[in-house]
Amino acid sequence: MPPERIVFVLPSFAGGGAERVVLTWLRFLDRDRWRPELVLLQAAGPLADEAPADVPLHDLGRPRLRQALPSLLAILRRLRPSAVVSTFGHVNLALAASRPLWGRDVCLLLREANMPSRSLAQTGAEYLYRRAYRHLYRRADGIIATSAHMAAELRELCALRPEQLHVLPNPVDLHRLRRAATPPQRIEGDGARFAAAGRLTRQKGFDRLLEWFTRLPADSHLTVFGTGSDWESLQAHAARLDLGARVRFAGYAPSPWGAYAGADAFLLPSRWEGLPNVVLEALACGTPVIAMTEAGGVEEIAAPAAGAVTVAGTEGEFIAAMKAVQPRAPTGLRPSLLPERFQAERVTADLESLLDICTRARAHG
Repeated sequence: MPPERIVFVLPSFAGGGAERVVLTWLRFLDRDRWRPELVLLQAAGPLADEAPADVPLHDLGRPRLRQALPSLLAILRRLRPSAVVSTFGHVNLALAASRPLWGRDVCLLLREANMPSRSLAQTGAEYLYRRAYRHLYRRADGIIATSAHMAAELRELCALRPEQLHVLPNPVDLHRLRRAATPPQRIEGDGARFAAAGRLTRQKGFDRLLEWFTRLPADSHLTVFGTGSDWESLQAHAARLDLGARVRFAGYAPSPWGAYAGADAFLLPSRWEGLPNVVLEALACGTPVIAMTEAGGVEEIAAPAAGAVTVAGTEGEFIAAMKAVQPRAPTGLRPSLLPERFQAERVTADLESLLDICTRARAHG
């Protein structure tokens, strides 16, 4: 039997966790069973070079969904895939709403990247989005949640049938990541070295992390990777707190894993998350993690990670955990702390099982 065409839809090659998840799936899908293709609203962004060479790319050349939607529907009608997979809420809603126009007989899988209770509240039209989710997500064959915590929210929000909802964690390409993390990169100095990463927005909690960091010894150092709308305000905040020499805003880095590997701990002060990719990546580098309970599915990472993740419920607990970190002498790459269930081979195999069930069910009406 020839491989079945599976179309993945992304807005762009932006450097976020959702994009990395899709690109990892594309690398690991069994080519004897599946023929993946990638449709992008606009094929621009720092992760463009990570797309597998054997995956056809379809660039719609329109960064905004409302401009790209006619072209998106046209290309789906032309490609006639067995399944379509999407992972951004606004694109998910558009595909579910327009499904009668491009593929009643096509399996539609929608992956949710963030906690709905928090992400929808930031839209400025929460009531309308909640109604859209409840009405439209039920049109999909499958909804992918990255954690059991997220699945519980989606089940209530969308009134999904049990067979529609699937928990599929983010995949980590362990061997590729560890090669990129070698050799570890450590900031010089005697005190504890910390790393953090994410979009510089309120969601990620870097504003409060800076406040907490003032409670640490003066020889401690923090490197923050990422860009975003709060770049200037966070730098000004660090200056007001007299942290200028102790905190470095490193900007976007396509491969920050050497710095993760060289740190004594990775910090996740987020106010909300889906399943934080950066935590999985830090563990793959052998670096323990300190995270806030609010960060979505982080407790579901901590449980199988054998003490490698400290989950703090309060500001005081987070600060105490940072103070307990002991600096280590620079050495080689530490053993991975990533639980097997998050490794790309296993997660992709689970995705393939879901695709197989979904496409067979559609083929038999």
